[in-house]
Amino acid sequence: MRRFQALSAPLLRTFSEATGLNGAEAPPGLCRSVQALWRRFTRGSHASATDYLADEELRLAYLAYYLPVNLPKVQTLLAELPTRPEEADSPPSPFSVLDVGCGPGTATLGVLDWIRQNPAHSRSAVQVVAVDRSAAGLRECEHLWKLYTRADPSPDTRLLPVRADLERLRLADQPEIRQHAPYDLIVAANVLTELFLTSRDPIARRVKLVQSLLKLLHRDGTFMIVDPALRAVSRNLHRLRDVLVEENACTVYSPCLHEQPCPALVKPEDWCHEERPWTPPPLVAAIDRQVGFIKDALKFSYLLLRKDGRTIVPRSSSVYRVVSELREMKGEKRAWLCNETGRPEVGRLERDRSETNAGLDAWHRGAIVRIDQIVRKDRKGRESTIGRIPADAAVEILRPV
Repeated sequence: MRRFQALSAPLLRTFSEATGLNGAEAPPGLCRSVQALWRRFTRGSHASATDYLADEELRLAYLAYYLPVNLPKVQTLLAELPTRPEEADSPPSPFSVLDVGCGPGTATLGVLDWIRQNPAHSRSAVQVVAVDRSAAGLRECEHLWKLYTRADPSPDTRLLPVRADLERLRLADQPEIRQHAPYDLIVAANVLTELFLTSRDPIARRVKLVQSLLKLLHRDGTFMIVDPALRAVSRNLHRLRDVLVEENACTVYSPCLHEQPCPALVKPEDWCHEERPWTPPPLVAAIDRQVGFIKDALKFSYLLLRKDGRTIVPRSSSVYRVVSELREMKGEKRAWLCNETGRPEVGRLERDRSETNAGLDAWHRGAIVRIDQIVRKDRKGRESTIGRIPADAAVEILRPV
């Protein structure tokens, strides 16, 4: 069954205290500010939009709408991570986080809440080094952290804000950052796409930055990159991934099921992104109704990178990631899949539906599936561009989203 991501009660309380808004009423002025931010984020340079926290109306709009939408993207990816290896008789070790380009603390607060709400980690000490070049962003990050922890303070919970220029390739060498390494988790959420925009080769510059930060990652840690679900942005993330893998800087834990060049880059119209279901808080739903947005799913592109070679599932040529919606057509169902063999379009004719291949009916974007046979020839024996799942094939969902 697909998992739905909803915000915790402490998060909802924190957002209410930070904005002074409670309930499902969306004031017209707030809605106009949300639309103004949307125009900045989707039609212009993200780099030129980093001053929104200095404007009180835009700051309120971000805290009321965009922060509650972006935070659960981080949390749904935290739920994908493998458990940390611990000694059986040892207490949980502190969970150390580096949030690069923290802004108002979206990922920082998301990690803190996830640790507090997760029974397996709830007793872990948490230390977050939050880095940003915006003084206003760091102040907001500290403010939200204090609001969240005020109801349940803990001496083992520490936030260490660091103001730094993210485009400095020696960022990882700064003492305030290096002294707290190695990190169990490094997060770059909605930030890499904003960096090095005036460079002749932004991808190469971003690769060098990520490589330098990977040196600060614990051997069992994860580097999380989250970007907006926009075609151009996502394709740049695919390119970043290819260079990092080619240079053996890391391996991909998720979403990719292989270390081959990204097949979504073969055709200029292709790209990969996630669409995870969630339950929006009442205020976000009210704003959507007023402005005509639809936030019934969390949409984003991402990479979870590691240095220990672990993968979200054991890899095999028969294991695929579903990278599109399941399309119901006349007499058949189809979806695009991805693994080490490429990015095939695969379908099943309704007349070939059987008890063993009925798992296809529950396919959805992001699911990891196993198919024991795919026929790539038509009835006349000619090669087909569409793989067919025959009646005697076995189809299994290994991991839903």
